[in-house]
Amino acid sequence: MEEESTFHVAMFPFFAFGHISPFVQLSNKLSTRGVRVTFLSAPNNIRRTRSSLSPHVQVVPVEIPHVPGLPSEVQSTAEGTPAMAELLKLALDQMEPQVRSLLGILKPHLVIHDFSHKWMGRVGGEVGFKSLLFSVFASVSSSLLMVPSRSNIKQMIQNSAFDDEQQLVNEMKKLPPGFPSTSIKSIPTYLAKDFLYVFKSFGSPSVFDRVMGCMSSCDAIVYKSCIEMEGPYIGFIKSQYQKPVLLAGPVVPEPPVGELEEKSATWLGSFPAKSVVFSSFGSETFLTTSQVRELVEGIEMTGFPFMVVLNFQSDDKEGELRKALPEGFVERVKGRGVVCTGWVQQQHILGHESVGCFVNHAGFSSITEGLVSDCQLVFLPLKGDQFVNAKLMGEDLKLGVEVRRDDEDGSFIKEDICKAVKRVMVEDDDESGRLVRANQEKWRKFLLDKEVHEGYMNNFVKDLKDLAFQTPKQE
Repeated sequence: MEEESTFHVAMFPFFAFGHISPFVQLSNKLSTRGVRVTFLSAPNNIRRTRSSLSPHVQVVPVEIPHVPGLPSEVQSTAEGTPAMAELLKLALDQMEPQVRSLLGILKPHLVIHDFSHKWMGRVGGEVGFKSLLFSVFASVSSSLLMVPSRSNIKQMIQNSAFDDEQQLVNEMKKLPPGFPSTSIKSIPTYLAKDFLYVFKSFGSPSVFDRVMGCMSSCDAIVYKSCIEMEGPYIGFIKSQYQKPVLLAGPVVPEPPVGELEEKSATWLGSFPAKSVVFSSFGSETFLTTSQVRELVEGIEMTGFPFMVVLNFQSDDKEGELRKALPEGFVERVKGRGVVCTGWVQQQHILGHESVGCFVNHAGFSSITEGLVSDCQLVFLPLKGDQFVNAKLMGEDLKLGVEVRRDDEDGSFIKEDICKAVKRVMVEDDDESGRLVRANQEKWRKFLLDKEVHEGYMNNFVKDLKDLAFQTPKQE
């Protein structure tokens, strides 16, 4: 069919790099399969992502409208405060006329969009394209939070006479009716408290309202996932929304370019293979001073050499690091422990033969980077979907270990950091530790299997075309 030879998909992520990156990865994969791809974002974001996008992807800038309190130079959540992130959502709400006009000119067959574009389904019906919600989170996260039965929590919050936070938390701790029978049996108190954020409004519709608006109006839902890893949760989402759920397959990062800097390579090279513990929490996850101290002293207690990377919101990151570390710690671990701040070559470090364990925040990119680098995984989630990722990977798939937490406030102690690391690093540890190490190898091979990725992407493109060119049903 001639139409299919010019199959055109537009991609429009939210203005946050944790969302933009998966859209970039999916755009590149589609473009290598003959799909014409147009990528929409604000000019600042385009400048930062252009080098990561395939040269075959067309990039089209969109203008973020003025919103009081939002500086014009803030075009992503990385450039502003949490309050400005909420203002970016408000700005996106005002972009409907601009985007409708632009898509009317571009004439894509499909638009793959993010959680915040609750008007895209309506625009698709008016302009003539199919809209697909692309969740950058795991389907287990959607299953726990973004289903119709969770509307009761939204209603409780909206009830102006209701002010019982504990009752809200107790309701949030319950699993949705019909939730699949997996290793997730309940939601810890500290996690339930964290989840309440998605139901609350901060001057604009809540995350829950936005996602539910997209879920109900879109033509299909897309996950960067696979049946092998998330089968029960994908099935649950299908049953909740009664619409197609398309799978792009697991996302594995491209191999890093270049070499590891000499200083780090020399230091790591002084230790035996698989003996170093590496810990990092990404660029937008920050530990408190007490958490920093429990973390570094817990890793120190393992007796293994280690490298810990910490980031801080302050401009004086080095000063914050010095204040956060226990007194005398740097001198005490000299020669076998390094703690630093700022950007590091994470993929290169994980791929070094001396690194054997990766203590991380359970961000999906970090998990896959650790897995494909043949590192044992210890999860210390700190916010949002990180908690659910850790449950999926640590309890369902048993390919890593989550650090034990206090049920009420989520605090952790150094002894539990030490115990989690030793469980995956010490060969003669208990049977559960041996199972985790075996599963890590099983899933590493799965993620590196090119046939798996090719199969999922080929089916994904076929499903996209079927959706775009399907014949309307007769009444």
